[in-house]
Amino acid sequence: MATKKKKLKKPATETATAQPTAPANDQAPAQAQPDPTALSIGDLKNLATILDVASSRGAFKAAEMAGVGLMYNKLQAFLAKVAPEQKPGEAPATDSTGGK
Repeated sequence: MATKKKKLKKPATETATAQPTAPANDQAPAQAQPDPTALSIGDLKNLATILDVASSRGAFKAAEMAGVGLMYNKLQAFLAKVAPEQKPGEAPATDSTGGK
């Protein structure tokens, strides 16, 4: 078993020291990085779920419920326009670029 560990460590060390890092770093700026602050349709669906769960658990005061309900309704209407609901058993649709 000791020889296996040596064999495993040796390629890992060679890979770490022999790996050229400059080409990988040169290519990274050329690729578009996703915006970490961007909201996706999935994020908005999760937000609607969070509002639903929070209201059912009594997280909002009575005076706040009108504002929360208005925002929830606007969010649901937006999601209905952008991503129509799927029928049960239907596979999720992907965009034409093959991405998420």
